[in-house]
Amino acid sequence: MAHAGTDAVKFAYWVPNVSGGLVISNIEQRTNHSAEYNRKLAQIAEKAGFDYALSQIRFTAGYGADEQHESVAFSHDLLAATTTLKVIAAILPGPWNPALAAKQLATISYLTNGRVAINLVSGWFRGEFHAIGEHWLDHDERYRRSEEFIRALRGIWTEDSFTFRGDFYRFNQYSLKPKPPQVPEIFQGGSSRAARDMASRVSDWYFTNGNTPAEIAKQVDDIRAKAKANNHSVKVGVNAFAIVRETEEEAKAVLAEIIVKANPEAVNAFGHEVKNAGKASPEGEGNWAKSSFDDLVQYNDGFRSNLIGTPRQVAERIVDLKRAGADLILLGFLHFQEEVEYFGKHVIPLVRELEGADQAASLAAE
Repeated sequence: MAHAGTDAVKFAYWVPNVSGGLVISNIEQRTNHSAEYNRKLAQIAEKAGFDYALSQIRFTAGYGADEQHESVAFSHDLLAATTTLKVIAAILPGPWNPALAAKQLATISYLTNGRVAINLVSGWFRGEFHAIGEHWLDHDERYRRSEEFIRALRGIWTEDSFTFRGDFYRFNQYSLKPKPPQVPEIFQGGSSRAARDMASRVSDWYFTNGNTPAEIAKQVDDIRAKAKANNHSVKVGVNAFAIVRETEEEAKAVLAEIIVKANPEAVNAFGHEVKNAGKASPEGEGNWAKSSFDDLVQYNDGFRSNLIGTPRQVAERIVDLKRAGADLILLGFLHFQEEVEYFGKHVIPLVRELEGADQAASLAAE
């Protein structure tokens, strides 16, 4: 399938490189974290019209994810199996330093004709840092470190003799050669003020948790105004969990089954950790501050984006999110291979049709 133009909404999917799928539920998920499954999935997604795949970074088991493959190595394997798909490798400051990440990603970029990107995860899980002997920073300090990490990456990738004096990282006339064929795009997530402020200064893309178009619009307006004041521009990706079925009743029944079969212990443990992380922010509110038990069954509030229904309903809601300012929809599914294929066949063409109608209407209004 031909990929969309620059103004069209982009599509990404969560790479299931950790076990347990994308919902904390005992419902059947025909999703597998094996290399074979993921290579085939990447090829299906590429053909279906997806632009990006996002690999996850986890160092410890928990919340239904007992096994985890490392994100950068796994991303490279998916890039080797595809030709146009971009893969976003999640990286965590602490275990990585910018010198290693810059070199690693520059090499992968060189080997894959510039198809690797990075998602910088500032870290919300204190237990994980403790388990691997990494120092745990206060909330805003984590974002200050992430901002220095991004500034260092970009400097290393673009300057011949890079010198940097930060509180966390230092470089002295460092020259990385060869440079990546194109500077990898930098994604980051988070809904706290510190996260949005950081994105408005240094990131190319900002990921936010699932939400209604009205709530997404508020975040977009805030981040774009701040970015403009910084002479910067940032694009926005919204998380969503898609349940697309022939009828709305079928789709809603699947959602109800996911929630009924949720693992309450794991959901509540996850909720406790992420809400604590949010409370540690100065405003006392993070990504999951308003998330209910049902929302937390999907790690990043994917149900709140409401992409649950028929192909037409889902396409219309995607276009509503785009009108609210979303440039990219990051998708999770129950049965990845089958559902990514179905989404490419039945939803993406309708989205393109609706985008075309929007464009024609705006041209007619000029």
